[in-house]
Amino acid sequence: MEEEEDKLYYSPLHSPSAPPPSSPAARLSALLEEIAAIPDFRNSFRKLLHALSRRIKLLDPLAEELLDKGSGPTPDPAVQRTLEPLLAALGEAKDFLNFASEGSKIYLVELIHSQLKRAKEQKNNPPSEELHRDLLSIYNNPYEINLDEEILQNLSDKLHLITISDLKQESLAMHEMVVSTGGNDPGESIEKMCMLLKKIKDFVQTRNPVMGTIGNPNVMLPDAKMKSQVSVPIPIPDEFRCPISLELMQDPVIVSTGQTYERVCIEKWLASGHDTCPSTQQRLAHRSLTTNYVLRSLITQWCESNGLDPPKRPAPSSLSSPRTDLDALLVKLSSSDPEAQHSAAGEIRLLAKRNAGNRLSIAQAGAVPLLKDLLFSPDMRTQEHAVTALLNLSICEENKAGIMTSGCVPGIVFVLKNGNMEARENAAATLFSLSIIDENKVTIGAMGAIPALVSLLSDGSHRGKKDAATALFNLCIYQGNKGKAVRSGVVPLVMGLVTDPVGSMIDEAMAILAILASHPEGKIAIGTAEAVPVFVDTVRSGSARNRENAAAVLVHLCNGEEGGKFLGWAEECGLLGPIRDLAVNGTDRGKRKAALLLEKMSRFLVRKQEESNQETGSGSGFGLGRGSGLVHELVEQSQAHEDV
Repeated sequence: MEEEEDKLYYSPLHSPSAPPPSSPAARLSALLEEIAAIPDFRNSFRKLLHALSRRIKLLDPLAEELLDKGSGPTPDPAVQRTLEPLLAALGEAKDFLNFASEGSKIYLVELIHSQLKRAKEQKNNPPSEELHRDLLSIYNNPYEINLDEEILQNLSDKLHLITISDLKQESLAMHEMVVSTGGNDPGESIEKMCMLLKKIKDFVQTRNPVMGTIGNPNVMLPDAKMKSQVSVPIPIPDEFRCPISLELMQDPVIVSTGQTYERVCIEKWLASGHDTCPSTQQRLAHRSLTTNYVLRSLITQWCESNGLDPPKRPAPSSLSSPRTDLDALLVKLSSSDPEAQHSAAGEIRLLAKRNAGNRLSIAQAGAVPLLKDLLFSPDMRTQEHAVTALLNLSICEENKAGIMTSGCVPGIVFVLKNGNMEARENAAATLFSLSIIDENKVTIGAMGAIPALVSLLSDGSHRGKKDAATALFNLCIYQGNKGKAVRSGVVPLVMGLVTDPVGSMIDEAMAILAILASHPEGKIAIGTAEAVPVFVDTVRSGSARNRENAAAVLVHLCNGEEGGKFLGWAEECGLLGPIRDLAVNGTDRGKRKAALLLEKMSRFLVRKQEESNQETGSGSGFGLGRGSGLVHELVEQSQAHEDV
């Protein structure tokens, strides 16, 4: 389900409450009371959730005893230190149970399934497995019309999405989850969940086409002929009315606060200069409007059930907003008002995020030079919006050349050096995206990007380090950038990633080392790191790609005047067995590298034996025989030239 990356998340649905009590015991007691007050769980995991809630309630006596003992003037520091991890865990449990009670039921399946898979104590066939398989069967067939009704029925029952009210609440919960992230929605995952919800809704209403109003979802409405005879007006459910016009919505859209309005009405409100949500009076984080597909579909079904003309769907547009709105955004981008620049850059960032047509249209409208100027904004959030907008625009191949010719690289490098962590990460990703074109590798390398990427590889977040490593690898495909990377200190950093016990970035690290080893400065730096045992161990037990990269590094180290030193070291570390196995069972590239190493090792051992014989004056009794024959056979099978 990232673009971001493979992690699930949830956010509390409630605003922060009053500041927590000061003493640990009082905070513990307050947390237990808040957890006990969470409403019931209406979903397929209620047994698990009730069990968690009950187990937490067992801490009540502990809280009472601590309150009694801690009634003195100052809390016991030892108690405070002991309770902090428990308080943190209970805080997360409270947020999770709140989400489980009122959040998206579809998303809850993903969240719990992910957590149960990771739990070490979890046995086979966790309770979420069947439900998650049903979800995946629909995710993987988004365009399938005749879906298995048994699967849809199972999902509807287990997720408790049975009435219009259930479906409406689930739709709102999904969008609340998006809003809680400050507009940075989960991307593809929310689209998949909305698609699934729509299919469940279609199935439910196909089985019960005359579902009633939101307030009383199971009431049967009279048919259209009877209504026309008595001329009784049909009451419109409040949830289907626009809060501004109070009329039935034709094209419902969601603003950044999560409220839904008729598109025409909210656009007029915004055009008149307002920057707040009409219902809540909250200031809008951005002015983007998101179509509420689920609610629009519910309105259509309600109209058809009551003999009314369904809402007319708006004509598709290449932009999420009309061109006049794009022009207005460009005016704001070029204004001298920092708030206007910040807001417009954020909206363009979102417009370019999820629609290929938007990316091309935004670039063609002239947004790139304006975004370039904002890369040097003193406001870090504006910098972040600008560089992320350029990242999103660069995904479109037609835009890469325009971003380069507009002179954006120096500004992107500036953000990479000076921005907040998310901006630095996205700057690195932008450089990777642009450097896919070979001639751009030269330009980016000449603009000082490589030392800044090495710096991010050193002090960035986990995601930042991955973005930096990916960009560095891509830039170092060009031979002229390899020396710059080595002189920037990349080799010791990458060696640290290879030997990191967690091993979360060993793939990226080995790929960088393999490409740098072909450069004279890179070979010297890697040799100085004295990492031959690490490479031998990787050839022995690493992944297929890492085995071939480790072999590639060893091939380069074992060339030249100092090659014998590294061959001797590799022999002492037991390379011969693993390299023979790689020559037989590795990837095609791995086999070629292994054959070259075996040839070098064979010659080294023969020479070593000859030198030993000369010193002792004995004849040649070294038993290479069969092994040497194997070497030559493998060398003949390998390609005549060495690939990069």
